[in-house]
Amino acid sequence: MQGKVLIVTGALGALGKVVAETALARGARVAGIDHAPSQMSATPERIEIGGVDLSDAAQAKTAVEAAARHFGSVDALINIAGGFAFETVTDGDIKTWQRMYALNVLTALNTSRAALPHLAASGAGRIVNIGAMGALQAGSGMGPYAASKAGVHRLTEALANEWKGKVTVNAVLPSIIDTKANRADMPKADFSKWVTPQELAEVILFLASDAASGVTGALIPVGGRV
Repeated sequence: MQGKVLIVTGALGALGKVVAETALARGARVAGIDHAPSQMSATPERIEIGGVDLSDAAQAKTAVEAAARHFGSVDALINIAGGFAFETVTDGDIKTWQRMYALNVLTALNTSRAALPHLAASGAGRIVNIGAMGALQAGSGMGPYAASKAGVHRLTEALANEWKGKVTVNAVLPSIIDTKANRADMPKADFSKWVTPQELAEVILFLASDAASGVTGALIPVGGRV
């Protein structure tokens, strides 16, 4: 990661914070983009770009260009921004499907499209998306979320083929992530079976590294203990 420039979306969330901090500790420079307001001033190693709706293509492009200007280049894009909803197909609201598509698919699509020219110029460009193991076979109440994450999987595969030889594009597919919010929502669960943000960060940063130059179009399940 030494000297690499990473854009991390959803950088102020539970997983995004761990990925950003781990990358910084390994010598990377990080631009964090989030819907929430920025929490810090820019430094030579780090910039936070807050208040961004990445489901809007124009806002995504503006944020990516700001990151590229700050660092002079972009080597990797890690698309963590997203959302979750638990709602049955029969009794749910169509607006939930639209919201899941916007939060999970459009955020990754818009940011990737904005970053791809910079990533191609890097010579070692990487995109890492966050899919979901639960999108491989959707259970009851998982329809809107699983459908949107399946869209992320297909986006990953399509981009990997379109940019083969120029930019690698892969996705990690977590099981349940061990976060405070998930523990509060499922207090009786066995947390030891969940994947930790740090475990996910290790796989994500490997896929963003030079060592993963031969891996593209992969959908990698992480956290198979559940």
